[in-house]
Amino acid sequence: MKKFTALSSFALLACTQLAIASTASSGIDLTVTDGPYLFTQASSDAPQTAYWVCNSELRTTQVKELQLVSPNDCGQLPQPTLNPEAHDISADTYSNIKKIVALSDVHGQYDILLTLLRKQHIIDEDNNWAFGDGHMVMTGDMFDRGHQVNEVLWFMYKLDRQASAAGGKLHLLMGNHEQMVMRGDLRYVHERYNVAAKLLDRSYDELYDKSSEIGQWLRAKNTLVKINDTLFLHGGISSEWIDRELTLAKANDLYRKNIDRSKPELKQDELLNYLFFGNGPTWFRGYFKPGYDESELDKILSYFDVKQIVVGHTSQERVLGLYDNKVIAVDSSIKEGVSGELLLIQGKTLTRGLYNGNRVAL
Repeated sequence: MKKFTALSSFALLACTQLAIASTASSGIDLTVTDGPYLFTQASSDAPQTAYWVCNSELRTTQVKELQLVSPNDCGQLPQPTLNPEAHDISADTYSNIKKIVALSDVHGQYDILLTLLRKQHIIDEDNNWAFGDGHMVMTGDMFDRGHQVNEVLWFMYKLDRQASAAGGKLHLLMGNHEQMVMRGDLRYVHERYNVAAKLLDRSYDELYDKSSEIGQWLRAKNTLVKINDTLFLHGGISSEWIDRELTLAKANDLYRKNIDRSKPELKQDELLNYLFFGNGPTWFRGYFKPGYDESELDKILSYFDVKQIVVGHTSQERVLGLYDNKVIAVDSSIKEGVSGELLLIQGKTLTRGLYNGNRVAL
């Protein structure tokens, strides 16, 4: 893992042209615009440097008063304001929340995400939080597949701060693809990110490691959250969770503490092997398999004292209710880059928010 210092930033800039030549020889697009990437400085007194990829060239700017401003002629990149509370760990249980919106598996489809949230009035026309004191749950998988992952991440980073300021809350839950990237499983990363990795002299996972602003923010997040009478997570809960007598607090803590461990290391520990793989909460697909025993689901609902479980991970054509809405699937195939849906919960009312702005009962 590489750390940035003032000297290393100069070294990176000095070898930019060499990296570009290497990128060109590999057949990668030379017009990539990407960023920002922000890393912990070796000295807290040194000006903080933001790194940008402008037409496949490495550029830098200094962070001033928590504001990141892109270089001139560097496209429409995020220009975020840093959040001093971004690394705080939030509670995993909430009650008396009046309205909730949930969606999942964006996979770098930034434009689809913005259109869906604007049409459903979760954000305004300037892409700022407009959901008041409501809670928004993203049940994982922002990473991989798509070409605008970094835009999605910085957008959610902004909403996190804005939601809290408005009396609401953003719950950004970790999915299997967040976990894969953090432990260096890069099979599904879009090829355009090879450019940033080369120019910054880091592997893709190191762009979001514990030295990065986005990486620190993500590592503070929960994997499961309970809001009112609904449990939210990426994959699903199997009966093995009950057998192990797990709690939300214990599981979320174990995920945060072990997310950087390698697959072989995780496999060696029986509990971590369950949590991170197989029938664990970020991978389980049992609800969608023929012959699933609904009585098992009822036991799980009783264990958590909830009426329904909201999950992503398993792709559908729409927001879908199963088992009389005891399970609600919110992976509406946004990853395909065409459209998507979200789930709205207000009291006992469950509603599909459609891509054209309409709403229909679930």
